[in-house]
Amino acid sequence: MTHDIPHDLDISLARLAAKKAAEAYGKRFAEYDYKATWVSENRVELGFTVVGKRLEGAMNIKSDRLELELEVPLMLRPFRGKALEIIEKEARSWIDKAKRGELSQ
Repeated sequence: MTHDIPHDLDISLARLAAKKAAEAYGKRFAEYDYKATWVSENRVELGFTVVGKRLEGAMNIKSDRLELELEVPLMLRPFRGKALEIIEKEARSWIDKAKRGELSQ
């Protein structure tokens, strides 16, 4: 299942906002064995461990949205909405900074 975060940035600025968000997740979720691996210019694979279970997902940078994929083990599905909410909040923060011209590569 995917979750979209709309944006109206050009693709290179959207990519930069996604990179900054992925870095921020690393600082925020370091204690959860957070990993972010860029597998292409427009896709980062994300993972972290909660209650001994590994959650895997990805963020795809599209021309009009950031597309989130999050695979959640059955026993953690009640937390899926909260995880997406946290990820979206961070991504929106970086999208807003990009709109204001506050990001530099």
